[in-house]
Amino acid sequence: MIKEEFSSGDSLVHSTDPRIKIIVAVLFSVVVAMLSNFLAIVAALAASLLLIMIARLSIKKVFYRVLLVNGLILLLWIFLPFTFKGQTLFVIGPLVGTKEGVWYASQITLKCNAILLALIAFLSTTPISTLGHAMSRLRFPDKIVHLFLFTYRYIHVIFHEYHRLTNAMKIRGFVPRTNVHTYRTYAYLVGMLLVRSYDRAQRIHNAMLCRGFSGRYYTLSQFSINRLRDILFLSLMLAAILGLVILQWKTIS
Repeated sequence: MIKEEFSSGDSLVHSTDPRIKIIVAVLFSVVVAMLSNFLAIVAALAASLLLIMIARLSIKKVFYRVLLVNGLILLLWIFLPFTFKGQTLFVIGPLVGTKEGVWYASQITLKCNAILLALIAFLSTTPISTLGHAMSRLRFPDKIVHLFLFTYRYIHVIFHEYHRLTNAMKIRGFVPRTNVHTYRTYAYLVGMLLVRSYDRAQRIHNAMLCRGFSGRYYTLSQFSINRLRDILFLSLMLAAILGLVILQWKTIS
């Protein structure tokens, strides 16, 4: 089961209408991804950190999540400074690190962390089921909403099925090695997992049709943007995003 450790709370971010959080998260991510001014990027990262503090999330748990993503970003630092053409900054044996390569890697690192922290603050503070219904209210395509909600609902079922199959392999004495038999066995495992997932999906779909499913989810949750704090939060975030755009535009001009 997917753990929603940040979804409960009484902070300003938690109580904000989920539709506002989705809209702001998308706008913020797009704007930050397009930034190239170092001051604007640092400001975006500072804004994301401020959102984490406002949401009163556990810094330790947030750090672990960010650390996982930065493990992938570390690969950029291994290759990018030495493959990006530009002014020589340092030399390690036959490898030549360029100033432009380091700058480009720094940009990617800061922007990725800013976007990730903002998404944690905006989206993880809302239950996943509520996010799905909010996406439906924002007129997201029904198929995307269904895929999102079904993934959340059944990913742990597939995970348990995978463990059941691997346990059956171990009981039969299977020990993974670097040989053809191991590769073939894992291929069978993936194939069985796909077949059983498809079979379960068919049964679920038929059960939903028997219950009158017509292609749309209905919920008793009602969303309304009529609270002063929702309007205030939206105004502040739009102002912050506009500020980032102004910082970037001043650099370009």
